[in-house]
Amino acid sequence: MHTTWNWLLGVLHLVTWGSSSTLLTIYAMPPQSPVQCNTTGGCTLYSSYGVWGDRKDCHAPNVTYPTTEQELRSVVAYANHNKLKVKVVTKFSHTIPKLACPTSNSEASLLVSTEKYNSNIVVDKDNLVVTVDAGVGLRELIDKVEEAGLTLVAAPYWEGVSVGGLISTGAHGSSWWGKGGAVHDYVIGLSLIVPARPSEGYAKIIRLEAQDPLLNAAKVSLGLLGVISKVKLSLERGFKRSVTYNFTNDAHFEDVFMDHAKKYEFADITWYPSKNTAVYRYDERVLLNVSGNGVYDFIGFQSNLILISKSIRATEKTFENTRDVKGKCTLATTTVAAKKLVGNGLKNGLIFTGYPVIGQQGKMQTSGSCLYSSSSFSTCAWDPRINGLFFYETTAIFPAPKFGEFIRDVKKLRDLNPENFCGVDVYNGFLIRFIKASGAYLGQSEDSVVVDFNYYRASEASTPRLNQDVWEEVEQMAFFKYGAKPHWAKNRNLAFLDVQHKYPNFNRFIAARKQLDPQNMFSSEWSDEILFGKEAANKGDGCALEGQCICSEDRHCSPENGYFCKQGLVYKEARVCRYLQSLSDNEYFYGIRY
Repeated sequence: MHTTWNWLLGVLHLVTWGSSSTLLTIYAMPPQSPVQCNTTGGCTLYSSYGVWGDRKDCHAPNVTYPTTEQELRSVVAYANHNKLKVKVVTKFSHTIPKLACPTSNSEASLLVSTEKYNSNIVVDKDNLVVTVDAGVGLRELIDKVEEAGLTLVAAPYWEGVSVGGLISTGAHGSSWWGKGGAVHDYVIGLSLIVPARPSEGYAKIIRLEAQDPLLNAAKVSLGLLGVISKVKLSLERGFKRSVTYNFTNDAHFEDVFMDHAKKYEFADITWYPSKNTAVYRYDERVLLNVSGNGVYDFIGFQSNLILISKSIRATEKTFENTRDVKGKCTLATTTVAAKKLVGNGLKNGLIFTGYPVIGQQGKMQTSGSCLYSSSSFSTCAWDPRINGLFFYETTAIFPAPKFGEFIRDVKKLRDLNPENFCGVDVYNGFLIRFIKASGAYLGQSEDSVVVDFNYYRASEASTPRLNQDVWEEVEQMAFFKYGAKPHWAKNRNLAFLDVQHKYPNFNRFIAARKQLDPQNMFSSEWSDEILFGKEAANKGDGCALEGQCICSEDRHCSPENGYFCKQGLVYKEARVCRYLQSLSDNEYFYGIRY
């Protein structure tokens, strides 16, 4: 099996390395629309992974596709007049929590898609400002401002997002310099369509400028204040970036991460704990006249042949079913080696030939080439139509002074059995980025460190996972021991428990919501569940397997499959679903009595 896997992964990386070539671009399949409607009436909203956290579909009787700001206003007026719940969806639907689902009472709801509201990008070169329709995709915006010799400094690493969507959920890149790595901190104006009195036509457009106190509520709004129609962003003169990845030992990186972030404007770190490897990204701006035409085409966001994606998922599923930890470790070793070989997707031209890779800011700051293909042989590896990769994404945002201690605790857990951490290294290890303190009410109130890690999700909700307890302990350690905030657009539900107490300006945001949407037209039980961080009152059997609860009884795990609710190994207050092979294991694990 391990030999077979090495062959498969080798083929995969050869394919992804050259996926921007004409041959593979011709035979690729773009993602489908997140909203699918049937001929008899009724629509279903899907996440990009095809399944929401609770595995329940999101239904609405209809979806509308306005093309202008006035059409958007008319839609909000209609919904307000008819007392409908409204949620805005985009072309991409990359929010993992169920924020975009309007209500479980689907007959009294309406989906508003901004997919076709994407015509206007107005660049003001003199004032270094761009004003853009909320439905415009990030790549279209970047290309337009770069054509004018300007640049958007901050962007998330994944470009498959709309402008309205990315600022609503706090999407970010990585930087402690200047205004920082979060895109919403470059917003200097915003137009919002909100409900209004009948005498005002049931809806109105409000224009928020830099000094308006409501702007700090609207910058990261989770879609709860109204429909964003226009966004005004500050720009800078164009520049190039020089990027080098340094693969090295992970010793003491928890002590030097601040120095790294302060030295390089766009620094990040990727940590592969099972491999004792830290990858430092040396990323800084250089002048436009510096030679280089490089591109960052992140290997995980390139189109993959469908056969390869399906084979990888099947192989990982076999490792899970047979509890083959060593198989996962072989996979992790091959993955990290392949990323090092091809510069993680950096290209000096057509391929990666060596460091540094220097290129235009707009070609280096974000990627997502699997979005732009047009046939049926290859697609994004996680496309739900092909039964490819299927995983969780946990993203925790730490106050910078607490991050080092978190890593020390994770290392203690890792050192008990490093092989148990191979599952995260199969994906992208721990991606560590940096964002500055923000004035946004639901943004970060202090300079912060963001940690993303992906890990296997079972095809069935009732199926426990290999080393499940490890990732549950890391997750609870982050959010509860160290008080990390969850990224609004990612995470399993348990990450949001008591989240309202982690934001000093949370009550100001709630006051703005009451002012702009007093009837809660844009809220739902799903968004309230996230915003107010409440655990379900009735915890069902198996609820901890998919992060719908924290276990307090064995039945919340999967006792019939040998998974019982136990305390953490390093963070003793954690309650995790651990696999126990025998009765004696109820007292001893890794030689530790608990």
